[in-house]
Amino acid sequence: MNPTLTGFAAIAMWSFLALLTAGTGEVPPFQLLAMTFAIGGLAGIASWPFRQIDRQSLRLPPLIWLIGIAGLFGYHFFYYTALRNAPVAEASLIAYLWPMLIVLGSALLPGERLRWFHLAGAACGFVGAALLVFRGSGLELTGSVFGYASAFACAFIWSAYSILSRTQKQASTDAVALYCLATAVLSLVCHLLLEETVWPQGGLQWASLVALGLFPVGLAFYAWDHGVKHGNIQILGGVAYFAPLISTLVLVLAGKAQPSTGILLACLLITFGAILASGKLSRWKATA
Repeated sequence: MNPTLTGFAAIAMWSFLALLTAGTGEVPPFQLLAMTFAIGGLAGIASWPFRQIDRQSLRLPPLIWLIGIAGLFGYHFFYYTALRNAPVAEASLIAYLWPMLIVLGSALLPGERLRWFHLAGAACGFVGAALLVFRGSGLELTGSVFGYASAFACAFIWSAYSILSRTQKQASTDAVALYCLATAVLSLVCHLLLEETVWPQGGLQWASLVALGLFPVGLAFYAWDHGVKHGNIQILGGVAYFAPLISTLVLVLAGKAQPSTGILLACLLITFGAILASGKLSRWKATA
């Protein structure tokens, strides 16, 4: 499968993150991370007997392990820290700077070149994401500096993880399973220190938790790793804004959000931004 399309699959799975998370009930964030990353990591390891994998490829330098574990755990740790110390809308919007940072940072990679349409497309997508995040609410910077700093840390950590993964193509995607298990252990430590345990109630909440672990917090990370290492990382950065868009549309279809003109405008902006970031408009102009 085309690596860029594999990256698109990760973005599609992340689009169901909000709906599935809501379906898990009152499970606290770090407990949820511990459980879902354990599912995602164990599911990856369970696939090894059915595939030919090079066990030697899992013997990676400490730097690669640091990049993988810091990327997965660091992003989620600072994301939930931001939500606890700043308004959800503002924190989420700042965290959504990561696709634009990927587009900008990818210009530093060997063989990559930043063009005007990459930057314009990412900026257009960011404006669309802003419309989705606020949806009628005003910008109120009422959170703490620590909360906003944590949100910025999210954006920088995930973009850095994605870009640095691109430079480590020799690292097997199978190692992501071990990153997930390490993230589960670190999340469990945070849960035990910071939260009270709350278990899902009923079959639907347990099913939502398992689906969350298998797909948005499991398979999506394997797909993203393969996509950023071997696909077009600038296009992936531009298209990443479809995640909040599809997530919002899924919530609307599920009856958990109301359709609005703002959502329609965000849809148009993000779609246009993705097309622009991919360079298709410039190619069509050149052809014409």
